[in-house]
Parts: sequence; structure tokens; C-alpha cells
Amino acid sequence: MLAPLLKCPGCGSNRIVKNGKSHSGKQNHKCRNCGRQFVAEPTNAIISDETKALIDKLLSEAIPVASISRITEVSETWLYNYLKSKLKAYSKWTGDRQQNEVS
Repeated sequence: MLAPLLKCPGCGSNRIVKNGKSHSGKQNHKCRNCGRQFVAEPTNAIISDETKALIDKLLSEAIPVASISRITEVSETWLYNYLKSKLKAYSKWTGDRQQNEVS
């Protein structure tokens, strides 16, 4: 049985070669056309609203990010990006509010 033909998610080329294993042990591939590396079938976990609510509570208690990451079983990278998006939304909200109060 032949393996399914892989296409690069970046450029769509079928010039794909194996390129070692990812940190999670999955087969890593590399496109010879554009150089992008990828895993054929990634498994991205969706973070539930309940977990996000728990993260918000833990952040309000001044618990370190590394601890929150361990408690909620999310990556620190995801958590930092989530925190950045929350801060960006908050600063945008407070900036709009201040402009309205001045006017």
C-alpha cells in the first residue's frame, strides 16, 4: 500500500522529504521547494472556555505563568500569547474609554 502523497501547507508542492522527528515524536517533513517544515497530521488541542476562565482566575491571583501552565496543562507559549491578546484587548478598551471621557 502506498503512502498518501503529501503536499506542503505553505506552497502546495509535492517535493517533500522526511526531516527527523518533532519534539513530540511525530514524523517531521520538509518541503524542498520553499523549505517549510511541518508535521503531516498535527494535533492541536482546543482550549475550552472553562480552562480559559480558570486561567483568568489564576492570573488575577498573581500566580506565576509557569505554574498556571502546569495546572491547566497548556503550553507556556500559548499562555503568553493568550495573555498578550487579553492585554491588547484591555488597552484598546481603556484607550477608547479615555478618548470618550475627554471628548
